[in-house]
Amino acid sequence: FGPNHFKTLKSYDLGLQHQINLGKFFLIRWINYGVIAVFNWLSSYGWSYGIVILILTILIKTVLFPFAFKSYKSSAITRVLKPEMDAINAKYPKEEDALKKQQAVMELQRQAGASPSSGCIPALLQMPILFAVFRFFPASIELRQQPFLWCDDLSTYDSIVDFPRFLGMDHISLFCLLMTITTFIYTYVNNKQMDVSSNPSMKPMKWMMYLMPIMFFGIFNNYSAGLSYYYMLVNIITFIQMFVFRKMIDEDKVRATIEKNKKKPVKKSNFQKRLEEAQKQQQKLQQQQRR
Repeated sequence: FGPNHFKTLKSYDLGLQHQINLGKFFLIRWINYGVIAVFNWLSSYGWSYGIVILILTILIKTVLFPFAFKSYKSSAITRVLKPEMDAINAKYPKEEDALKKQQAVMELQRQAGASPSSGCIPALLQMPILFAVFRFFPASIELRQQPFLWCDDLSTYDSIVDFPRFLGMDHISLFCLLMTITTFIYTYVNNKQMDVSSNPSMKPMKWMMYLMPIMFFGIFNNYSAGLSYYYMLVNIITFIQMFVFRKMIDEDKVRATIEKNKKKPVKKSNFQKRLEEAQKQQQKLQQQQRR
């Protein structure tokens, strides 16, 4: 019916801790077991729970640092390849040349030593932790009636403005508002780096990216302040990481490495061979249909 103390329930050795909703998917549940262990260890020092959440966030972001770095490096390679990608798009503007365009893009990425999945996979690997934490904070009874800064209770929303119910809302939570603002800033900076506006096919996605924080505000406004505070910290630490990555990754060196890779003979994998063969077969079918 509500949050229970995980450690107390587990001490009975009857499996009572399983009634706490830490996620139905086993991976998310096991991640939360680790998060709970670290959370309890940090709590044992007697710090404010706001400080505990801050340190917990730093530890989680440290664990995810290699994945974030790989994702940022993939973005850097994409930015370096952008002029050549634009040239390919200009060379094959027609819809019937989509396969030729795709083959040219894959060849460019192969020569550059880049992989289309190199940016997606690190991001996907971070998702289970994001979902796990989404389950962890509402289930943490430790946060009940625990104050931090202007918030009187980290387990519920920290309302700063109350008003008659409108569009399902009757208050504004400050931590949720700050989370939304930092998400907007992160989206803006990320779009600038990816240069989304210059790609016509990505323009609809650009507006969707700005719409998502508004949707999240409507959802998280009623959630615990601890959860919104955590996501706000994630955004702030991500900003810091982006500046660190920018110092670590010299795009001129990346460009030089790509040019060097282009000159090297690259052996095609069996998957690439099968994919190219399938594309050729599809192209033949399209030509036969047009006849």
